[in-house]
Amino acid sequence: MTRFLRAWAHLEEGLVAFLLALMTLVTFSYVMVNNLYTVFYDAADLFPFAETPLFAIGDFIIDLAQEMTWSIALTKACFAWLIFLGIAYIVRIGANIGVDLIVRLLPERLQRGVGILTCLICIAYTALFAVSSYSWVQALMHARIGAEDLDQYGVLQWHITIIVPIGFTLVLIRLIEVLIRMLRGEQITLELSNESTDALKLQDEAGNEEKSP
Repeated sequence: MTRFLRAWAHLEEGLVAFLLALMTLVTFSYVMVNNLYTVFYDAADLFPFAETPLFAIGDFIIDLAQEMTWSIALTKACFAWLIFLGIAYIVRIGANIGVDLIVRLLPERLQRGVGILTCLICIAYTALFAVSSYSWVQALMHARIGAEDLDQYGVLQWHITIIVPIGFTLVLIRLIEVLIRMLRGEQITLELSNESTDALKLQDEAGNEEKSP
């Protein structure tokens, strides 16, 4: 079981990295293609003896740019997948920002009770959205509506939106893991990232570096 969880954690991180890389590559390619044809048109004006081939290359690139409308839709789809996979990843590493200054002032026993109550509310909220989004995706599967600018490649809307119930399900699993750890006494609260604490820690580190010779 431990090996499976470790493998899934690596897969989760790999998917997040892959989506970020794909978004960057597609966006970079689209921007380059949309600006590259002007180079050949300008070169054709500067070198009349090579005007015909340079204009031909420029025309080819501008036609390619006009056909790359799918790149924007693909970037949006990757971003949607990145959001819902990222939510589960953030819950796993405890990097989501929490405003829990008052809770931290409570005794440890009360902190644990508030943490369990908060986790239960989050589980109920996530479960509700997971079930609702599954019904929504199921309706899209029956409707078989094509995705904008991607339908020409056989991509349907439900192929993209399927990440919504998957993402909420992954978040639900992560929250249940957190709840189990709190019930076992291994964890007090959701262990959220605290901006003020992080800022003070960075300030202390910067001060120590200035004092060091």
